[in-house]
Amino acid sequence: MIDWKRVSELRSEIGESDFDEVVELFLEEVEGLLSRLKKDPQPDLYHEDLHFLKGCSANLGFGSLAAMCLSGETIAAGGAPENVALAPIFECFERSKAQFFDGLEKGLAA
Repeated sequence: MIDWKRVSELRSEIGESDFDEVVELFLEEVEGLLSRLKKDPQPDLYHEDLHFLKGCSANLGFGSLAAMCLSGETIAAGGAPENVALAPIFECFERSKAQFFDGLEKGLAA
């Protein structure tokens, strides 16, 4: 679910304080977009929204979430955004976020 190698690389590349800022910004932007998708889904924007989520997720090591977003992005780009299942993406984000913070606490990204 979490690519700990990627998390460690990112933390090493940018430093601890910048890493914390990146995590905070990631959560802010992703949770904001997911909230909009829950409250006001706009299928015509799914391709763009899921592309954004995929990139953010991959950058921070949320591998499973990035893969789900890629799948949804592909479906939306193929002209069938109404076939994109958002609920599993929301659930994956929550599980990934919990695993991410649990793993940070356990030192998995050292």
